[in-house]
Amino acid sequence: MNLVGHLRCFVIVAEELHFGHAAERLGMAQPPLSQRIQRLERELGVRLFDRSSRRVELTAPGRLLLDEARDILARVERIHSVAERARRGEAGTVRAGVPSDLGGTIVAALIAAFRDRRPDLRLDLRETGTAEQVRALADGALDAGVVRHPCDTRDLDLGPMLAQPLGVLLPTASSLALTNPHGGPTETYPPAEVHLADLRGFDLVMPPRDDAPGAHDDLLAACRRHGYAPAAVHEARHPQFALGLVLAGRAMALVPRTDDSAGVTWRPLVGEPLSWRTSCVWRRARDPEHARAIADFTAVATAVLRSEAGMTPPDGVPARRVVPRPSSGFLA
Repeated sequence: MNLVGHLRCFVIVAEELHFGHAAERLGMAQPPLSQRIQRLERELGVRLFDRSSRRVELTAPGRLLLDEARDILARVERIHSVAERARRGEAGTVRAGVPSDLGGTIVAALIAAFRDRRPDLRLDLRETGTAEQVRALADGALDAGVVRHPCDTRDLDLGPMLAQPLGVLLPTASSLALTNPHGGPTETYPPAEVHLADLRGFDLVMPPRDDAPGAHDDLLAACRRHGYAPAAVHEARHPQFALGLVLAGRAMALVPRTDDSAGVTWRPLVGEPLSWRTSCVWRRARDPEHARAIADFTAVATAVLRSEAGMTPPDGVPARRVVPRPSSGFLA
């Protein structure tokens, strides 16, 4: 007798308390389902259901066995999950996605911190956008990710939400890049803040919308609310292409704080009206050991985003004092 198969039938009938509905869920005809339940009852030596023409009810032994049956099925499912990961060569591996513009220093810090915490595991880090991460998590191709919000996180678990203020990367020759509150050499003063409305006339360079549609649309809406409606939006997947568009002198990019580079200057925005909202997300693992590995990755990733990228909770209260490091993919 296929005990696991018969226990699965028993659990579905116990949930439905209707053989016809249970048969529909199981994708089988009702007579074979009734025969399986009868065979299971003979094997166990107890009656599991009281049947009448009007209703189906669990017997006292049936109620006692239901939780045990569910536990056995969950354990069998975990065994299959572990075996499948082993078959694909993924045992002892955490597969995680990160945005392409997270920055080289942040990625390196994440890998090093995870290696220190879990030297027994391999981290398979993949550069991929938020939308693709969500699809891969749903399909089981990823275990965890670092995503930009808003995005569809149904059936996924979320880590703490973190915000990263955005400033503007301008051509150095621009008058906005050269201004400072006192006049004189710009390099002797802190960066002058720029109003979003002052950016009228510049095209906007952004990562492709397909990478993170929700974050892309939210950022454009916020720009318009603060008086900046770009005449054109250029999508740049590769940081060097985006940098080239800014260097050409007609476009600017909204990026986290970064060091100035030849030909481009970063300026903060007045009131910090724009930010990326970021968090870790993960797919709940059935295997407890794999779940612990995912939890370790998400804890490490959250700590690195705070300490190395200067991200803080959206209310503006940092988890601890940090010195923001260059995090833009433009200059990483």
